[in-house]
Amino acid sequence: MKKLYFIRHGESVSNVERWHAGRIDTPLTERGRQQAREAGKKAKAQKLHFDLIVSSPLSRALETARIIAKEIGYPEKQIKTNPLLVERNYGAMAGKPWAADIDFDGVIDAETSDELSLRAKEIISWLNQIEVDSILVVCHGSIGRTLRFHLLKEKVFDPEGKMPNAEIMRWI
Repeated sequence: MKKLYFIRHGESVSNVERWHAGRIDTPLTERGRQQAREAGKKAKAQKLHFDLIVSSPLSRALETARIIAKEIGYPEKQIKTNPLLVERNYGAMAGKPWAADIDFDGVIDAETSDELSLRAKEIISWLNQIEVDSILVVCHGSIGRTLRFHLLKEKVFDPEGKMPNAEIMRWI
């Protein structure tokens, strides 16, 4: 059985400033870079092996992937990006102050929960087609929670379920 690991990007400027980034390309903070280094060091200490690292093309995720790759001795040029792994499109709420109680299904131009779920299923199908034994997925909170829901067959989707920055988790 394939091993699948997940990590949400390190702390970003939008995390600190508390606004919905979505697909806005907000960079990592210095703390976020340090979190990524620590995640890489932990992976190395635990002797985790990744045949492949895949990442969202957004800089906060891709930089996290590159930092981890450097820490574990994985060739940076072998990191694959896939636009399916980008964060949820928050539509009119992108760039607006963060709030936990927003129903994005009702936000103009936002990616609906159904669309997010379909995209997560596409990602899972894509990952299953990759012929390696161990994959590290580096992406974002909303798409990560949706992936976790489908992969772990959770009974209830928790849109605010814990998705910490820069913590490697094995899901499969």
